Amino acid sequence: MSWPIFLKYLLVMAGVTYLIRMIPLAAVRGKVKSRFFRSFLYYVPYAVLGAMTFPDVFASTGNLISAIAGTAVALVLGWFEKSLLTVAASACAVAYVVGLFL
Repeated sequence: MSWPIFLKYLLVMAGVTYLIRMIPLAAVRGKVKSRFFRSFLYYVPYAVLGAMTFPDVFASTGNLISAIAGTAVALVLGWFEKSLLTVAASACAVAYVVGLFL
């Protein structure tokens, strides 16, 4: 890719990223008073992150059974409010061990 084309792409990407973050700040002045809208905005990042990552979890190991085992362990440990490091390490370990036996 040539340097001038790269710079055009970079400027367009920077402009779009800036507009996405700037428009809500410019459009909403003051504190949002609607309880529904505030709760909606509170949960949107979690919902988007889950929708983006959860489907890919099942394709990450190349074996659906080991992916399901790791996900199940992560869900159980998360339910019991274990730390993020414990949940991630345990899920990876279980997926790896199950993958070794399959």
